Amino acid sequence: MSIASINYSSSILGAQIRNINQQLTDLSTQLSTGKLSQNYSGMGTNEGFAIAGRAQLSNIAAYTDTITNVNVSINLANTALQSLTKIRSTVQTGSANTAQDLNVNGQTVAQNTAAAQFGSMVGVLNTQTGNRYLFSGTAVNTQSVTDAGDIINGTTTQAGFKTVMAERQAADLGASGMGRLVQTQPTASSVQVSEDVAGSPFGLKIKTVSSTLSGATVTGPSGSPVSFSVDLNGVNPNNGDKLSIQFTLPDGTTEQIDLTASSATPTPLGSFAIDASTPVNPNNTAANLNTALNTAIQKLANTSLVAASAIVAGDNFFNTASSAIGTPVNNQAATPAAISGATALSGASPSDSISPGFVTGDTITVNGTTLTFVASGATGNQLNVTDSIQTLLSKIDAITGTSKPSTVHGGSITINTDDAASLNITTSNTGALSALGFGSTPVTATQPPLRVGSSPASAATTLVNGSATTVKWYLGNDGPGSPRSTAMARVDDAVTVQYGAQANEDAIRRQLQAIAVFGTFSTSPTGQYSGGQVSALSLRVTQALTQQPGQQRIEDIQTDIAMAQNTMKDASTRQTQAKAQLQAIIDQAESASPDQVASEILALQNALQASYQVTSNLAQLSLVKFL
Repeated sequence: MSIASINYSSSILGAQIRNINQQLTDLSTQLSTGKLSQNYSGMGTNEGFAIAGRAQLSNIAAYTDTITNVNVSINLANTALQSLTKIRSTVQTGSANTAQDLNVNGQTVAQNTAAAQFGSMVGVLNTQTGNRYLFSGTAVNTQSVTDAGDIINGTTTQAGFKTVMAERQAADLGASGMGRLVQTQPTASSVQVSEDVAGSPFGLKIKTVSSTLSGATVTGPSGSPVSFSVDLNGVNPNNGDKLSIQFTLPDGTTEQIDLTASSATPTPLGSFAIDASTPVNPNNTAANLNTALNTAIQKLANTSLVAASAIVAGDNFFNTASSAIGTPVNNQAATPAAISGATALSGASPSDSISPGFVTGDTITVNGTTLTFVASGATGNQLNVTDSIQTLLSKIDAITGTSKPSTVHGGSITINTDDAASLNITTSNTGALSALGFGSTPVTATQPPLRVGSSPASAATTLVNGSATTVKWYLGNDGPGSPRSTAMARVDDAVTVQYGAQANEDAIRRQLQAIAVFGTFSTSPTGQYSGGQVSALSLRVTQALTQQPGQQRIEDIQTDIAMAQNTMKDASTRQTQAKAQLQAIIDQAESASPDQVASEILALQNALQASYQVTSNLAQLSLVKFL
């Protein structure tokens, strides 16, 4: 009988030894790398959790990069906005200074400072981060604002703000320098003042007239164009009797002229002389009143009106909002007067109402939304036929969403809109709409920028769309929606932040506009009314740079982007916590415990040593030993 040799490599014991060796190799790798395996198959059943956790960590890393980049943009934007507030403070301090010393160019030191600050503000608004303009909305590759020199002085083909302002001043003053008012003496005992053209947007508008002149008759203001007259009726007023006329200026402000009858010699400023000849001739007093009134109107027109004109020119050039102007032609009050906000939309004489008026069932459609007239009890998009013009304007404003309320002043109705292109008003009663001053339908708004409509400007009666011939100061995105929504970023699985900004936002535009007006306006260094012009302008600019309730502020923009930054900070905090938790899950699924691995290696080494000893003994086995 023969005994087959023992083949180590094919024996069960040999396979066991090879297995132990492989385990030792794997454990050594785990000890050196800290990982259970170098491939997914060796990780075990919990590797699915690790794979999902690693995907979430990748997302967090992407969010972290996004947050870092957005924070850079927000920090730059905030620095720019902070610079704007400093510019505003500098110019406002200068405009509030009472010193009005003019240099050879007809400007004060504060105005020169404003001109320089305007250039600085334009530079700030053109801030970039990388190739992205921060104040262009979605048009990130487009310069936000036109170069400062072109905005003010224009180009070879397009007019700048300086030209627009000069045209507007000429149109508001008129050829006579009387603010587009016509003054006459119909009789030897009377004085009459009227606006030159009904519905013109230019010049002084007569608002109210009051008198304590003994024996005098005051008529108006009424008619179209609006006028008033004062007749002394051959009677001298008493010493101290007064005539007061209030005017509305193009910027919506009001100014009042007070003329007091006086027997003092010389006649005090703001007074007119009572005739003291023998015999007394009241017609001479009327002539004195006429002269004093002419002088007062000339002064008002060449000071406050010029300043108001500059302010409105700024609005015409910089403001993307616009308006439709109507001049009512019918008013069936017993004593016709200039139509006001209180004038009713219908009514029988002698009530103060338009004629013809609206009736039950009539409609007015504003930008696709219909307002319906009812007899009484109006709700929602309804109007009572007896409601006032102001109620109608309020309803229209609610639909258009204008930031500047529509108004009635000087007998004219102005419907304001922030989107001139979309304004569209129609009605089922065209006669009543005509009575409101809108003779054709649909009623639309003139597209900004607005320019004086004809030449010579001193005789113009309209404003027209000047976009084809005028520099466009804002070049960025100008679409609907919040400027903040023009830049958005996802910073967490369910969190998106908005941090966009546009240079034409109301707070920025108003500041740029006011500074441009103040820094561009100039007058004659030696003119009779120069000091009064600059003083009146300084007052208006100071007010324009003063934050008013309800207006957007630059600080509001800063608050908005700060909220976005806080949202990202909160998201980053959550993600940091999530990273730690996710890493713990991955480590738990994939990491090898050094103590456990060392223990297993020791056990395997002992087993391997025993296996080698058994193998060695078997290798020496013979038949004699076996028996």
